[in-house]
Amino acid sequence: MTKKRSSGGRNKGDKGSSGTVQCSICGALVPRDKAKRQTRYTSLIDSRLLKELQQQGSTIQRTKVTKYFCISCAVHRGVVKVRGKEERKFTPRRRRRTQA
Repeated sequence: MTKKRSSGGRNKGDKGSSGTVQCSICGALVPRDKAKRQTRYTSLIDSRLLKELQQQGSTIQRTKVTKYFCISCAVHRGVVKVRGKEERKFTPRRRRRTQA
């Protein structure tokens, strides 16, 4: 049978099995290297009040919220876009600039 992606849709490389995480929406168990992760910083204070307090120079604590999505939920929520066949085959790598 033909293979759609050379990686099988995963990011594990040569490390064997990876742990599982639970999808934040549907609750499905997904391999950690296949799940899409979304990290957001949230504050308990209203955004308008937060801006005023920051202008006065105060520091407000934020909490880091990490959500994991299975592929179907990530596509449905717009975290990941559906790519065409030609787009899927080649993903350009980012080049790191070296300072000389």
